[in-house]
Amino acid sequence: MTNEDFTVDAAVIPTTLRDRDQWVCWRTEERDGKATKIPVTPGTGVFASATDPETWDSFEAARDYVEAGKAAGVGFVFTDDDLFVGVDLDDCRDPETGDVDDTARDIIERLDSYTEISPSGTGYHVLITGDLPEGRNRRGSVELYDSARFFTVTGNHVDVTPGWIARRQGALVAIHREYVQDSKSESSTQADQHNNTDDGRAGSAAEVTLADEELLRKARNASNGAKFDRLWNGNTSGYESQSEADMALCCLLAFWTGGDQSQMNQLFQQSGLMREKWDAVHYTDGSTYGEKTTERAVATTFEFYEPASTTESNSAGTTAEILRDGVRDGFGSNKAYLVEKNRVLRARVSTLEASLEAKTERINTLEAALERLETFQATRIEFEMSADQANDSSQTDVCSEVKSVSSSLWTQTKRFFRDVPK
Repeated sequence: MTNEDFTVDAAVIPTTLRDRDQWVCWRTEERDGKATKIPVTPGTGVFASATDPETWDSFEAARDYVEAGKAAGVGFVFTDDDLFVGVDLDDCRDPETGDVDDTARDIIERLDSYTEISPSGTGYHVLITGDLPEGRNRRGSVELYDSARFFTVTGNHVDVTPGWIARRQGALVAIHREYVQDSKSESSTQADQHNNTDDGRAGSAAEVTLADEELLRKARNASNGAKFDRLWNGNTSGYESQSEADMALCCLLAFWTGGDQSQMNQLFQQSGLMREKWDAVHYTDGSTYGEKTTERAVATTFEFYEPASTTESNSAGTTAEILRDGVRDGFGSNKAYLVEKNRVLRARVSTLEASLEAKTERINTLEAALERLETFQATRIEFEMSADQANDSSQTDVCSEVKSVSSSLWTQTKRFFRDVPK
Protein backbone atom coordinates (compact mmCIF):
# COMPACT_ATOMS: atom_id res chain seq x y z
CA MET A 1 0.00 0.00 0.00
CA THR A 2 1.54 3.34 -1.08
CA ASN A 3 0.89 6.86 0.13
CA GLU A 4 -0.66 7.69 -3.24
CA ASP A 5 -3.41 5.17 -2.53
CA PHE A 6 -4.57 7.44 0.31
CA THR A 7 -4.11 10.88 -1.19
CA VAL A 8 -7.08 13.22 -0.74
CA ASP A 9 -6.93 16.32 -2.92
CA ALA A 10 -7.43 19.23 -0.51
CA ALA A 11 -8.34 21.57 -3.37
CA VAL A 12 -11.45 19.51 -4.13
CA ILE A 13 -12.85 19.55 -0.58
CA PRO A 14 -15.10 22.61 -0.01
CA THR A 15 -13.34 25.24 2.10
CA THR A 16 -16.29 25.59 4.48
CA LEU A 17 -15.78 21.94 5.42
CA ARG A 18 -11.99 21.86 5.30
CA ASP A 19 -11.56 24.83 7.64
CA ARG A 20 -13.33 23.16 10.57
CA ASP A 21 -11.42 21.06 13.09
CA GLN A 22 -13.99 18.27 12.94
CA TRP A 23 -11.96 15.65 11.11
CA VAL A 24 -11.17 12.05 11.98
CA CYS A 25 -9.58 9.16 10.12
CA TRP A 26 -11.06 5.73 9.63
CA ARG A 27 -9.96 2.17 9.11
CA THR A 28 -11.89 -0.98 8.29
CA GLU A 29 -12.43 -3.71 10.87
CA GLU A 30 -14.56 -6.82 10.75
CA ARG A 31 -17.43 -6.79 13.22
CA ASP A 32 -20.08 -9.49 13.33
CA GLY A 33 -18.70 -10.83 10.08
CA LYS A 34 -19.12 -7.50 8.28
CA ALA A 35 -16.51 -4.93 7.25
CA THR A 36 -17.14 -1.77 9.30
CA LYS A 37 -15.55 1.69 9.08
CA ILE A 38 -14.15 2.61 12.51
CA PRO A 39 -13.32 6.28 13.26
CA VAL A 40 -9.85 6.88 14.73
CA THR A 41 -8.07 9.98 16.01
CA PRO A 42 -5.50 11.52 13.61
CA GLY A 43 -1.97 11.10 14.93
CA THR A 44 -2.71 8.46 17.57
CA GLY A 45 -4.96 5.94 15.89
CA VAL A 46 -7.06 5.45 19.02
CA PHE A 47 -10.81 5.16 18.69
CA ALA A 48 -12.50 8.49 17.90
CA SER A 49 -15.98 9.41 19.05
CA ALA A 50 -18.45 11.43 17.00
CA THR A 51 -19.50 13.12 20.26
CA ASP A 52 -16.04 13.91 21.68
CA PRO A 53 -14.25 16.90 20.06
CA GLU A 54 -11.02 15.92 21.84
CA THR A 55 -10.70 13.02 19.41
CA TRP A 56 -10.99 15.19 16.29
CA ASP A 57 -8.39 17.29 14.51
CA SER A 58 -7.81 19.49 11.47
CA PHE A 59 -8.22 18.32 7.90
CA GLU A 60 -4.46 18.61 7.36
CA ALA A 61 -3.70 16.40 10.37
CA ALA A 62 -6.20 13.77 9.22
CA ARG A 63 -4.90 13.83 5.65
CA ASP A 64 -1.26 13.54 6.77
CA TYR A 65 -2.08 10.54 8.95
CA VAL A 66 -3.79 8.82 6.04
CA GLU A 67 -0.99 9.64 3.59
CA ALA A 68 1.45 8.10 6.06
CA GLY A 69 -0.42 4.82 5.54
CA LYS A 70 -1.82 4.72 9.08
CA ALA A 71 -5.52 4.83 8.12
CA ALA A 72 -7.73 4.12 5.13
CA GLY A 73 -9.35 7.53 4.75
CA VAL A 74 -10.60 10.73 6.34
CA GLY A 75 -14.02 11.63 7.65
CA PHE A 76 -15.94 14.71 8.78
CA VAL A 77 -17.95 14.79 12.01
CA PHE A 78 -21.38 16.46 12.01
CA THR A 79 -22.32 18.45 15.12
CA ASP A 80 -25.18 20.57 16.43
CA ASP A 81 -22.91 23.62 16.09
CA ASP A 82 -22.90 23.58 12.29
CA LEU A 83 -25.62 23.54 9.63
CA PHE A 84 -24.19 20.70 7.55
CA VAL A 85 -26.43 17.81 6.56
CA GLY A 86 -25.08 14.64 4.99
CA VAL A 87 -27.15 12.64 2.52
CA ASP A 88 -25.87 9.08 2.25
CA LEU A 89 -27.02 7.13 -0.81
CA ASP A 90 -26.01 3.46 -0.64
CA ASP A 91 -25.96 0.71 -3.27
CA CYS A 92 -27.13 3.01 -6.05
CA ARG A 93 -24.12 3.06 -8.40
CA ASP A 94 -22.45 0.40 -10.53
CA PRO A 95 -18.71 0.89 -9.89
CA GLU A 96 -17.85 -0.73 -13.22
CA THR A 97 -20.17 1.20 -15.54
CA GLY A 98 -20.99 4.26 -13.43
CA ASP A 99 -24.73 3.67 -13.94
CA VAL A 100 -26.90 5.33 -11.28
CA ASP A 101 -30.36 4.25 -10.12
CA ASP A 102 -33.37 6.54 -10.48
CA THR A 103 -33.75 7.44 -6.80
CA ALA A 104 -30.14 8.54 -6.39
CA ARG A 105 -30.18 10.48 -9.66
CA ASP A 106 -33.35 12.32 -8.61
CA ILE A 107 -31.98 13.22 -5.17
CA ILE A 108 -28.61 14.38 -6.49
CA GLU A 109 -30.22 16.55 -9.18
CA ARG A 110 -32.66 18.17 -6.76
CA LEU A 111 -30.08 18.88 -4.04
CA ASP A 112 -27.61 20.31 -6.59
CA SER A 113 -24.74 20.61 -4.10
CA TYR A 114 -21.26 19.13 -3.55
CA THR A 115 -21.46 15.39 -4.23
CA GLU A 116 -18.76 12.72 -4.21
CA ILE A 117 -18.51 8.99 -4.78
CA SER A 118 -18.29 6.87 -1.64
CA PRO A 119 -15.14 4.83 -0.80
CA SER A 120 -16.72 1.61 -2.12
CA GLY A 121 -17.69 3.25 -5.40
CA THR A 122 -21.23 1.92 -5.02
CA GLY A 123 -22.82 5.02 -3.50
CA TYR A 124 -22.78 8.79 -3.18
CA HIS A 125 -22.40 11.34 -0.41
CA VAL A 126 -24.13 14.70 -0.83
CA LEU A 127 -23.35 17.63 1.47
CA ILE A 128 -25.75 20.54 1.96
CA THR A 129 -26.65 23.03 4.69
CA GLY A 130 -30.12 23.13 6.18
CA ASP A 131 -32.24 21.94 9.08
CA LEU A 132 -33.02 18.24 9.06
CA PRO A 133 -36.78 17.66 9.48
CA GLU A 134 -37.97 15.78 12.56
CA GLY A 135 -38.80 12.10 12.34
CA ARG A 136 -36.90 9.11 11.07
CA ASN A 137 -33.68 9.72 9.19
CA ARG A 138 -33.30 6.53 7.21
CA ARG A 139 -35.35 4.37 4.91
CA GLY A 140 -33.91 1.80 2.56
CA SER A 141 -30.71 3.02 0.96
CA VAL A 142 -31.27 6.71 1.80
CA GLU A 143 -29.96 8.14 5.07
CA LEU A 144 -29.79 11.73 6.33
CA TYR A 145 -27.83 12.94 9.33
CA ASP A 146 -26.67 16.21 10.85
CA SER A 147 -25.05 15.43 14.22
CA ALA A 148 -23.14 12.79 16.20
CA ARG A 149 -22.10 10.95 13.04
CA PHE A 150 -19.06 10.99 10.79
CA PHE A 151 -19.10 11.08 6.99
CA THR A 152 -16.30 9.46 5.01
CA VAL A 153 -14.85 12.03 2.60
CA THR A 154 -13.02 10.86 -0.53
CA GLY A 155 -12.63 13.99 -2.64
CA ASN A 156 -13.87 11.90 -5.59
CA HIS A 157 -16.10 14.75 -6.71
CA VAL A 158 -18.96 14.18 -9.15
CA ASP A 159 -18.08 16.70 -11.86
CA VAL A 160 -21.64 17.63 -12.82
CA THR A 161 -22.38 18.85 -9.27
CA PRO A 162 -21.22 22.15 -7.71
CA GLY A 163 -17.84 22.35 -6.03
CA TRP A 164 -19.35 24.04 -2.98
CA ILE A 165 -21.86 23.16 -0.27
CA ALA A 166 -25.19 24.85 -0.99
CA ARG A 167 -28.15 25.59 1.27
CA ARG A 168 -31.05 23.42 0.08
CA GLN A 169 -33.71 23.57 2.78
CA GLY A 170 -36.69 23.28 0.45
CA ALA A 171 -35.27 20.29 -1.41
CA LEU A 172 -34.22 18.65 1.88
CA VAL A 173 -37.74 18.86 3.30
CA ALA A 174 -39.25 17.45 0.10
CA ILE A 175 -36.74 14.60 -0.15
CA HIS A 176 -37.21 13.69 3.52
CA ARG A 177 -40.97 13.59 2.98
CA GLU A 178 -40.80 11.54 -0.22
CA TYR A 179 -37.94 9.14 0.45
CA VAL A 180 -37.38 8.89 4.20
CA GLN A 181 -40.51 9.74 6.17
CA ASP A 182 -42.62 6.74 7.12
CA SER A 183 -45.75 7.54 5.17
CA LYS A 184 -47.71 4.72 6.81
CA SER A 185 -47.33 6.03 10.34
CA GLU A 186 -46.22 9.66 10.26
CA SER A 187 -48.59 10.74 7.51
CA SER A 188 -51.51 8.40 8.16
CA THR A 189 -53.81 11.15 9.39
CA GLN A 190 -53.23 13.36 6.36
CA ALA A 191 -53.46 10.41 4.00
CA ASP A 192 -56.73 9.22 5.50
CA GLN A 193 -58.21 12.69 5.24
CA HIS A 194 -57.37 13.09 1.58
CA ASN A 195 -57.86 9.49 0.44
CA ASN A 196 -61.48 9.21 1.57
CA THR A 197 -64.47 11.17 0.32
CA ASP A 198 -67.64 11.90 2.26
CA ASP A 199 -69.39 8.81 0.92
CA GLY A 200 -66.63 6.52 2.14
CA ARG A 201 -65.21 5.95 -1.33
CA ALA A 202 -61.43 5.71 -1.37
CA GLY A 203 -59.68 7.90 -3.88
CA SER A 204 -56.51 9.92 -4.41
CA ALA A 205 -58.33 13.09 -5.39
CA ALA A 206 -61.69 14.70 -5.95
CA GLU A 207 -63.33 14.50 -9.35
CA VAL A 208 -62.81 17.88 -10.98
CA THR A 209 -63.88 18.70 -14.53
CA LEU A 210 -62.66 22.25 -15.05
CA ALA A 211 -61.85 23.32 -18.60
CA ASP A 212 -58.30 24.63 -19.01
CA GLU A 213 -59.35 28.28 -19.33
CA GLU A 214 -61.65 28.10 -16.30
CA LEU A 215 -58.96 26.34 -14.26
CA LEU A 216 -56.36 28.99 -15.10
CA ARG A 217 -58.80 31.76 -14.21
CA LYS A 218 -59.55 30.23 -10.82
CA ALA A 219 -55.86 29.55 -10.12
CA ARG A 220 -54.92 33.18 -10.89
CA ASN A 221 -57.76 34.55 -8.75
CA ALA A 222 -56.95 32.37 -5.73
CA SER A 223 -55.12 33.66 -2.66
CA ASN A 224 -51.84 32.26 -4.02
CA GLY A 225 -52.64 33.41 -7.55
CA ALA A 226 -49.56 35.64 -7.76
CA LYS A 227 -47.34 32.64 -7.08
CA PHE A 228 -49.18 30.58 -9.69
CA ASP A 229 -48.89 33.38 -12.24
CA ARG A 230 -45.13 33.74 -11.68
CA LEU A 231 -44.54 30.03 -12.15
CA TRP A 232 -46.91 29.83 -15.10
CA ASN A 233 -44.92 32.59 -16.82
CA GLY A 234 -41.63 30.76 -16.22
CA ASN A 235 -40.37 32.86 -13.29
CA THR A 236 -38.23 30.59 -11.07
CA SER A 237 -37.06 33.27 -8.63
CA GLY A 238 -37.23 32.06 -5.04
CA TYR A 239 -36.51 28.45 -6.01
CA GLU A 240 -33.15 26.74 -5.69
CA SER A 241 -33.43 25.09 -9.10
CA GLN A 242 -35.82 24.91 -12.03
CA SER A 243 -36.72 21.37 -11.01
CA GLU A 244 -38.09 22.73 -7.73
CA ALA A 245 -40.06 25.36 -9.63
CA ASP A 246 -41.42 22.61 -11.90
CA MET A 247 -42.56 20.67 -8.84
CA ALA A 248 -44.15 23.77 -7.28
CA LEU A 249 -46.22 24.46 -10.39
CA CYS A 250 -47.20 20.80 -10.68
CA CYS A 251 -48.40 20.75 -7.07
CA LEU A 252 -50.64 23.74 -7.81
CA LEU A 253 -51.89 22.04 -10.97
CA ALA A 254 -52.51 18.84 -8.99
CA PHE A 255 -54.78 20.78 -6.65
CA TRP A 256 -56.80 22.45 -9.40
CA THR A 257 -57.10 19.37 -11.64
CA GLY A 258 -58.04 17.03 -8.82
CA GLY A 259 -54.86 15.06 -9.49
CA ASP A 260 -55.58 14.47 -13.19
CA GLN A 261 -52.04 13.83 -14.46
CA SER A 262 -53.09 13.98 -18.10
CA GLN A 263 -54.54 17.47 -17.70
CA MET A 264 -51.56 18.51 -15.55
CA ASN A 265 -49.19 17.46 -18.33
CA GLN A 266 -51.25 19.25 -20.96
CA LEU A 267 -51.31 22.47 -18.92
CA PHE A 268 -47.64 22.35 -17.95
CA GLN A 269 -46.64 22.17 -21.60
CA GLN A 270 -48.44 25.49 -22.13
CA SER A 271 -46.51 27.16 -19.29
CA GLY A 272 -43.33 29.21 -19.40
CA LEU A 273 -41.50 26.45 -17.51
CA MET A 274 -41.80 23.98 -20.38
CA ARG A 275 -38.41 22.75 -21.67
CA GLU A 276 -37.06 19.78 -23.63
CA LYS A 277 -36.22 17.92 -20.42
CA TRP A 278 -39.96 17.54 -19.68
CA ASP A 279 -40.44 14.92 -22.41
CA ALA A 280 -37.03 13.29 -22.06
CA VAL A 281 -36.81 9.74 -20.67
CA HIS A 282 -34.91 9.97 -17.38
CA TYR A 283 -35.75 6.67 -15.70
CA THR A 284 -34.99 3.02 -16.37
CA ASP A 285 -38.69 2.14 -16.47
CA GLY A 286 -39.05 4.40 -19.52
CA SER A 287 -40.75 7.23 -17.66
CA THR A 288 -40.08 10.80 -18.71
CA TYR A 289 -39.06 13.58 -16.35
CA GLY A 290 -42.51 15.14 -16.80
CA GLU A 291 -44.37 11.93 -15.98
CA LYS A 292 -42.41 11.39 -12.77
CA THR A 293 -42.80 15.03 -11.75
CA THR A 294 -46.59 15.02 -12.13
CA GLU A 295 -46.80 11.63 -10.42
CA ARG A 296 -44.74 12.90 -7.49
CA ALA A 297 -46.78 16.10 -7.26
CA VAL A 298 -50.05 14.17 -6.97
CA ALA A 299 -48.52 11.81 -4.37
CA THR A 300 -47.46 14.73 -2.17
CA THR A 301 -50.67 16.77 -2.49
CA PHE A 302 -53.08 16.08 0.35
CA GLU A 303 -55.87 18.45 -0.64
CA PHE A 304 -57.64 19.01 -3.94
CA TYR A 305 -60.03 21.58 -5.28
CA GLU A 306 -63.68 20.69 -4.77
CA PRO A 307 -66.29 22.67 -6.72
CA ALA A 308 -69.06 24.13 -4.58
CA SER A 309 -72.23 22.04 -4.43
CA THR A 310 -75.49 23.31 -5.96
CA THR A 311 -76.71 24.60 -2.60
CA GLU A 312 -73.46 26.45 -2.03
CA SER A 313 -72.86 27.80 -5.53
CA ASN A 314 -74.82 31.03 -5.05
CA SER A 315 -73.08 31.98 -1.81
CA ALA A 316 -69.56 30.58 -2.06
CA GLY A 317 -68.35 31.46 -5.55
CA THR A 318 -65.47 33.73 -4.62
CA THR A 319 -62.89 33.83 -1.87
CA ALA A 320 -64.56 36.79 -0.18
CA GLU A 321 -67.93 35.05 -0.22
CA ILE A 322 -66.43 31.84 1.11
CA LEU A 323 -64.88 33.68 4.04
CA ARG A 324 -68.11 35.59 4.69
CA ASP A 325 -70.14 32.38 4.66
CA GLY A 326 -67.66 30.76 7.00
CA VAL A 327 -68.26 33.46 9.57
CA ARG A 328 -72.03 33.20 9.11
CA ASP A 329 -72.03 29.40 9.52
CA GLY A 330 -69.66 29.33 12.46
CA PHE A 331 -66.72 28.06 10.36
CA GLY A 332 -67.54 24.43 10.99
CA SER A 333 -70.19 23.65 8.43
CA ASN A 334 -68.75 25.39 5.38
CA LYS A 335 -66.22 23.05 3.82
CA ALA A 336 -65.31 25.54 1.12
CA TYR A 337 -64.31 28.03 3.80
CA LEU A 338 -61.96 25.54 5.43
CA VAL A 339 -60.35 24.72 2.10
CA GLU A 340 -59.73 28.40 1.38
CA LYS A 341 -58.49 29.08 4.90
CA ASN A 342 -55.96 26.25 4.66
CA ARG A 343 -54.78 27.51 1.28
CA VAL A 344 -54.28 31.04 2.64
CA LEU A 345 -52.31 29.71 5.62
CA ARG A 346 -50.12 27.52 3.41
CA ALA A 347 -49.36 30.44 1.14
CA ARG A 348 -48.40 32.57 4.14
CA VAL A 349 -46.13 29.85 5.53
CA SER A 350 -44.45 29.43 2.13
CA THR A 351 -43.84 33.18 1.94
CA LEU A 352 -42.32 33.27 5.43
CA GLU A 353 -40.12 30.25 4.71
CA ALA A 354 -38.85 31.81 1.49
CA SER A 355 -38.15 35.09 3.30
CA LEU A 356 -36.28 33.31 6.09
CA GLU A 357 -34.21 31.32 3.62
CA ALA A 358 -33.32 34.47 1.68
CA LYS A 359 -32.21 36.21 4.87
CA THR A 360 -30.11 33.20 5.87
CA GLU A 361 -28.42 33.22 2.45
CA ARG A 362 -27.73 36.93 2.90
CA ILE A 363 -26.16 36.33 6.32
CA ASN A 364 -23.97 33.53 4.94
CA THR A 365 -22.83 35.79 2.08
CA LEU A 366 -21.98 38.66 4.43
CA GLU A 367 -20.11 36.36 6.81
CA ALA A 368 -18.03 35.09 3.89
CA ALA A 369 -17.37 38.68 2.82
CA LEU A 370 -16.31 39.64 6.34
CA GLU A 371 -13.95 36.68 6.55
CA ARG A 372 -12.46 37.65 3.19
CA LEU A 373 -11.95 41.24 4.36
CA GLU A 374 -10.32 40.17 7.63
CA THR A 375 -7.93 37.91 5.72
CA PHE A 376 -7.12 40.74 3.34
CA GLN A 377 -6.47 43.18 6.20
CA ALA A 378 -4.12 40.80 7.99
CA THR A 379 -2.24 40.07 4.75
CA ARG A 380 -2.00 43.74 3.84
CA ILE A 381 -0.57 44.67 7.25
CA GLU A 382 2.02 41.92 6.88
CA PHE A 383 3.03 43.12 3.41
CA GLU A 384 3.16 46.78 4.49
CA MET A 385 5.47 45.88 7.36
CA SER A 386 7.70 44.08 4.89
CA ALA A 387 7.59 47.12 2.61
CA ASP A 388 8.70 49.44 5.43
CA GLN A 389 11.73 47.25 6.00
CA ALA A 390 12.59 47.27 2.29
CA ASN A 391 14.02 50.82 2.33
CA ASP A 392 17.51 50.38 0.93
CA SER A 393 18.37 50.21 -2.77
CA SER A 394 19.13 46.49 -2.68
CA GLN A 395 15.52 45.78 -1.59
CA THR A 396 13.73 47.96 -4.17
CA ASP A 397 12.45 44.93 -6.13
CA VAL A 398 11.05 43.33 -2.96
CA CYS A 399 9.25 46.56 -2.03
CA SER A 400 7.77 46.82 -5.52
CA GLU A 401 6.53 43.22 -5.38
CA VAL A 402 4.95 43.73 -1.95
CA LYS A 403 3.06 46.81 -3.14
CA SER A 404 1.92 44.96 -6.24
CA VAL A 405 0.52 42.03 -4.24
CA SER A 406 -1.18 44.40 -1.77
CA SER A 407 -2.79 46.33 -4.61
CA SER A 408 -3.99 43.09 -6.20
CA LEU A 409 -5.58 41.90 -2.95
CA TRP A 410 -7.33 45.23 -2.47
CA THR A 411 -8.69 45.10 -6.03
CA GLN A 412 -10.02 41.55 -5.47
CA THR A 413 -11.68 42.55 -2.22
CA LYS A 414 -13.41 45.58 -3.78
CA ARG A 415 -14.63 43.38 -6.62
CA PHE A 416 -15.96 40.83 -4.12
CA PHE A 417 -17.97 43.44 -2.22
CA ARG A 418 -19.25 44.90 -5.45
CA ASP A 419 -20.63 41.49 -6.43
CA VAL A 420 -22.24 40.72 -3.05
CA PRO A 421 -26.03 40.58 -3.67
CA LYS A 422 -28.12 43.27 -1.97
